Formats: sequence, C-alpha cells, structure tokens
Amino acid sequence: MSIYKHVVGDDFQYLHPMLQKRYQIPFEARGIMGHIQGGPKWLFPLFWLGIKYKLLFPERGENIPFSIKNTRLKGPHGEEQIHWERIFHFGSKKRFFNATMSLDEERMIIKDYLGEPSLFYSDLAFTVSKDGSLQIKSQNQKLILGKFEIPLPKMFQALAIVKESYLEDQEIFHISVTVTNTLIGTVFAYEGDFNTHEDTPIYPYS
Repeated sequence: MSIYKHVVGDDFQYLHPMLQKRYQIPFEARGIMGHIQGGPKWLFPLFWLGIKYKLLFPERGENIPFSIKNTRLKGPHGEEQIHWERIFHFGSKKRFFNATMSLDEERMIIKDYLGEPSLFYSDLAFTVSKDGSLQIKSQNQKLILGKFEIPLPKMFQALAIVKESYLEDQEIFHISVTVTNTLIGTVFAYEGDFNTHEDTPIYPYS
C-alpha cells in the first residue's frame, strides 16, 4: 500500500481510477505547464538561491515543458519515502522543484521535505473531492538548517494548495499549484497538463 493510499484511507476508492493509478508509486509522466508565475521581484534572490537546492527558480512563462517522476526510497529507519523529481524546461535550462515525502502514521499526515538538501519542511493533508479529484494542503512548516528544524511563525509560512484531476475527454491529468503568503500574496504558482504516454512532447508545440 502506498503512503498516499494509507493517508487518504477509505476515501481513496473515491478518487478517479486514473488518479488511483497515478498515486500507486512508481509513476512517471511529462506534459506542458500552461503558465508559471511568481511573486514580487524582491523575492528573486530567494528564487535564485532555490536553484542550488533544486527547490525554486526565478524563470516564469507559458507553455513550459516539464516532467515528473516519483520513485520509492528507504529512509534511515527503514521507512518508505517517495522522491518527487519535477523538472521544468526553459529552453536549454532545466529547473527543479524536488521533494521527499514520507508518512507520519501517528498524525496521519504526509511529511514533505522540500529541496535537495532539504531547506523547508511542511505537513501535507490529502483530501478527496466529490468529483474524484485530489486536493493537497500544506499545514505546519519549518526551516531546515542542517540537523536543526526551526518552526516558522504563521506569518512567514506559505500556504500551498495543490489540485489534481483527470480529464477523461482529453485523457490527461490536470494540476494546479498555488503557494501564497498572508503578507506577500502569491509566491509561486503553476497550472498545466501531463500524461504517461511515451509520445507526449517535452518541448513546446511548434
């Protein structure tokens, strides 16, 4: 049983069948992000720093090719971990938004360590919507400094909302991600489509 099926529980059966398959790891797909946007320019030093950690990036645009790959890992205590590799192609540049997730069985949440090496941590809550789509919301967050995990005050936390669905008429997965802060507004956002077909282009349509 995947950690995602475990954390969603009985509601997993109400996910669209293609989303059920999508969250049975491993999973690999590619597609096109219709748009990628970010916050104010004074945040760009943070985005440039994020390149080093495979976490954030300053580039923005439309019709950006990307790929996603989820693989299983073993944690230091033998626990199952899921590695998320998300690559965005800006011409010849490859930008990453990577993470490693695991299950907290006591609190029944997903633990999300963002970046490589990890720079931020967030609790993630997974819920199934009535239409069979999946919603993921961030909760408590921490700043990672080496071996130290420092809880962030609410005013410095970023609320991430992810929505995934499957569009049957187009036979594609659709995803939207928004990351906001109460003081800044939108920090980072993207929306697009992907599928597992081998012939899916990873470069913009001509």
